[in-house]
Amino acid sequence: MAGLTNVVADGNILSLVEKFLKAGVMEEGVRKPTTVGTPQGGVISPLLANIALNFLDWHLHEQGYRFVRYADDFVVLCKSKQRAEEARIQVENFLGEELGLTLSSEKTKVTTFKEGFAFLGFELGSHRCRMREKSVENFKKQIREKTIRSRNLDKQAIGKLNELVRGFGNHFGTDFSTCWNQFRTLDRWYRMRLHCMKYKRKSGKDNYRLRNKRLVRMGLVFLSDYLYPLRC
Repeated sequence: MAGLTNVVADGNILSLVEKFLKAGVMEEGVRKPTTVGTPQGGVISPLLANIALNFLDWHLHEQGYRFVRYADDFVVLCKSKQRAEEARIQVENFLGEELGLTLSSEKTKVTTFKEGFAFLGFELGSHRCRMREKSVENFKKQIREKTIRSRNLDKQAIGKLNELVRGFGNHFGTDFSTCWNQFRTLDRWYRMRLHCMKYKRKSGKDNYRLRNKRLVRMGLVFLSDYLYPLRC
């Protein structure tokens, strides 16, 4: 609330937000009061989190650190391991003393670009910027849900699949990505899923019966489409 008063002067809005924070949550039909933080999944929780963590942004800036933050996921960049260790201690102290927050011990680590690290679904390193394994599995899981063999392969099914492919393609198909092989492998994989939808079986012979040109005429897009312009 203290952070919110820095950006909002309307007392009615501030009162409404405070009521939202103190409204309580329902767990198995029972209302429980909220005394700390914001309700998980609340519609304005992400906005309030950004307002709170904005204090951390300014603290890191004043300390001369280079950093990037998206919601509650952030990376602090340093030239030496010693400087990185100092940054971690400063972040832990600032979050605890000023905001009453703690870092996740499982997700927080000091590493090098050579060893790499995960950020926003990417696996980043000195010579790589590709989809992390968890992102690949998430993509496959959602594809499986949309390509169940008992369903029919039609333009409506293609349209729903395209929505998912476009989302992943736009996110991971950046001009600095090195996920070309990952995209091509996933393209082949979900084409196989479409063959299974069409012929209700899994057989390599069906690749000749349902060629890529036919899928393209049906409107199918591929992950690799989002990298072709960057390779030309």
